[in-house]
Amino acid sequence: QVQLRESGGGLVQPGGSLRLSCVASGRFFTTYNMGWFRQAPGKEREFVAAIVWTGGITYYSDSVKGRFTISRDNAKNMVYLQMTSLKPDDTAVYYCAADRREGTYYHTTPGEYNYWGQGTQVTVSS
Repeated sequence: QVQLRESGGGLVQPGGSLRLSCVASGRFFTTYNMGWFRQAPGKEREFVAAIVWTGGITYYSDSVKGRFTISRDNAKNMVYLQMTSLKPDDTAVYYCAADRREGTYYHTTPGEYNYWGQGTQVTVSS
């Protein structure tokens, strides 16, 4: 069992930056492939970024590519999402997710992930 907890959300002006953090409990975090998703009011949860367990492969949605960076520190059981050049369309609740299955791959659909955090709100507005 893994518990995930996100932090770092808040209110930021367009063009600004935020770094989200996700801390994981549990012994096997270092073997989990991880993802970030977001959900805006009235919309479905959408994929943002993913990173494999080694940290060696990352993948991004087209909407954030070049602006967001996902990373992880397995020694600290942490996953990060550095967000830059933020836009009002980035406003959403951001979720950290873990895929407990073995292997080096990433998924972009919520159903492929086994564990979820409670989310952190990001609001981009002037």
